[in-house]
Amino acid sequence: MLNEQILTNAKIVTAERVFTGTVVLRDGLISEVDDSISQLSQAQNLNGDYLLPGLVELHTDNLEKHLSPRPGVDWPSASAVMSHDAQIIAAGITTVFDALSIGDVNPKGKRMQQLPGMIEAIASANAADLTRAEHRLHLRCEVCHPDTLSVFRDLVEQPLVQLVSVMDHSPGQRQFALESKYREYYMGKYHLSSEQMDAFIVEQVANSKTYSDRYRRAIVDICLARGLSVASHDDATLAHVEESAAYGMSIAEFPTTLEAAQGCRRLGMSVLMGAPNIVRGGSHSGNIAAATLAEEGLLDILSSDYYPASLLQAAFTLGAQLDAADDSTGAGLAQAVTTVSLAPARSAGLQDRGEIRVGLRADLIHARALGTLPIIQQVWRQAKRVF
Repeated sequence: MLNEQILTNAKIVTAERVFTGTVVLRDGLISEVDDSISQLSQAQNLNGDYLLPGLVELHTDNLEKHLSPRPGVDWPSASAVMSHDAQIIAAGITTVFDALSIGDVNPKGKRMQQLPGMIEAIASANAADLTRAEHRLHLRCEVCHPDTLSVFRDLVEQPLVQLVSVMDHSPGQRQFALESKYREYYMGKYHLSSEQMDAFIVEQVANSKTYSDRYRRAIVDICLARGLSVASHDDATLAHVEESAAYGMSIAEFPTTLEAAQGCRRLGMSVLMGAPNIVRGGSHSGNIAAATLAEEGLLDILSSDYYPASLLQAAFTLGAQLDAADDSTGAGLAQAVTTVSLAPARSAGLQDRGEIRVGLRADLIHARALGTLPIIQQVWRQAKRVF
């Protein structure tokens, strides 16, 4: 059959287990999965390498790095999108929610001015079928910025918007409960003097008191009316989690404490943590380690956040830890891979992808493992090889 592909002699990673076998693709879908080795001449022999579901990334600001590769440098939007897309697909990410920030806390930043161009470039590339990954939009709303609500109302009409998160990065709470960490992060990131940092802190605290609660409620109401998935961000206390759950949020991005993560589980919110946290062995902000939440059974979703290649590496790292803990033969890897494929897909309302199962989209990764470092060999999206 001209539209049929056979991938055989692969370690197939499903949502439940890992086994050696064959996957058959037809018309963009997975049509057969079994634990035998095909002898057909047209079958592609993967030589015992891994065959995994394409990754689903809910939160990455990688595009912004391509738009501003250096301080003061603005790169053309269309070129930036295509470079970003190439990096995303090379990381095995077949569905990506490009996270665009509304409300720039950087006093020298240009994020707000770049937003329309970024969205237009993504939409145009998608419409022209030029991207290798499937791109959707995640609007990250900094609720302590004066212009966030008005800009959000303009941008939420874009059909590619399917996920929204609300955050408050003012000092003294959530991610930056310690002002010392806030100073260290923003002075280093934005090259502020001590005097500039003092003024910046005063401004951010005042804006948070004025806008955050009102904007959070308004944005959530708009999202729920439109059927959009909504995520909280940096919940640190049980009170934060209870507030988020009461708003109808279904995803908790980067809870900073064990208490918050436990509250998320009790209230039915999916816990999303950073894959770089797993790879590096801890949080760069001094918050709870993602591996600790995994050990407690409280980790649902991983996101590459600022480093696309971390996503699959984190899954293999976490899988090795889980397998070592229960002396299993691959169930740990299967469980870890769901955090970067099936769980994020379901949390975003995508029912047609995220695992190797008959009837789902043939979004697949062929990878060879060097210890816990997966080296990607091939990627397919809807059975079309894109890497």
